[in-house]
Amino acid sequence: MGATPGRRAGPPGAADDVPLLERLTVGIAPDSGYPTASDSVPPMDGGFFGPDSMTWRINQEMTVLFGGVRALLMHAAHPLVAAGARQTAAYRRDPWARLLRTLSLQLLLPFGTKDEAQHAADRINKLHTVINGTDPVTGERYDALDPELLLWVHACLEESTVMFYERTVRPLTDDQKQRFHEENLTAAELVLLPRDRVPATYDAMTGYINRVVHSDRLVITDVAREVADLIRGEPVPRHLKPIWKFISFAAVGTLPPRVQELYGYEWTDRKARLLDANMRVLKRVRPHLPRRFRLILPARVALRRAEARDVPMPRR
Repeated sequence: MGATPGRRAGPPGAADDVPLLERLTVGIAPDSGYPTASDSVPPMDGGFFGPDSMTWRINQEMTVLFGGVRALLMHAAHPLVAAGARQTAAYRRDPWARLLRTLSLQLLLPFGTKDEAQHAADRINKLHTVINGTDPVTGERYDALDPELLLWVHACLEESTVMFYERTVRPLTDDQKQRFHEENLTAAELVLLPRDRVPATYDAMTGYINRVVHSDRLVITDVAREVADLIRGEPVPRHLKPIWKFISFAAVGTLPPRVQELYGYEWTDRKARLLDANMRVLKRVRPHLPRRFRLILPARVALRRAEARDVPMPRR
């Protein structure tokens, strides 16, 4: 559940007040059509986290972004989260555009300035205020601002992020995971999830996910099946095709076995070995890649700001 921002016209090359990541999408999408003028944000505004945070260190990695696909499958398996997505008109009309634009807003929370992050959160929250009703599958009431639903979305994304960082970059200590978890409480509050509704430790949060997975709470609805089809590649935008097969494979392969079973995925030992081998190769190759292939564009922009460099925004 997230916002689908509109576009704001302006003369070529002119700066405007459209949030940075809406102009640039996420660094893997094609040109959004927004100007790429020199960014005038004052240097050293590290937003709510900053360059010394675990939030920046972990979320800046391109391969960590792949974990968002795993999280999306986890989110869609919750019928009340799926009900909220079903209500959003743009969901079926253009799911890829909605997904990429929502991701753009989400990435403003860690990497935008405080004003940009708050603006993005406000847009997400405004949309969520009107997403509510009765789920036709379970007959239960749903509300996008329900702390239980917000917690499920938040927790699955955090776990997936940590998982893909460790599998494609390097292991994290328990203290580093806990620090990331505690920093993430700020992001939770930005989207109206009270911090006292989030488990106090990273381990407690993963325990919460495990309990939900092994309960009868998750159900594969029409929305979940459509998300699975989307991730399977029906159809994939052209700019994502070269890497999407691997992303999809990794997302499915890292799901809890119970969730794989619910979706009807057949995950064999052979597939598990193949995924492990690919992840190890990716981890070995990653340090030798150019920075623009290792770090997502929003992170590179944020790091340049933190270096007090007033530089033009990257062009495609």
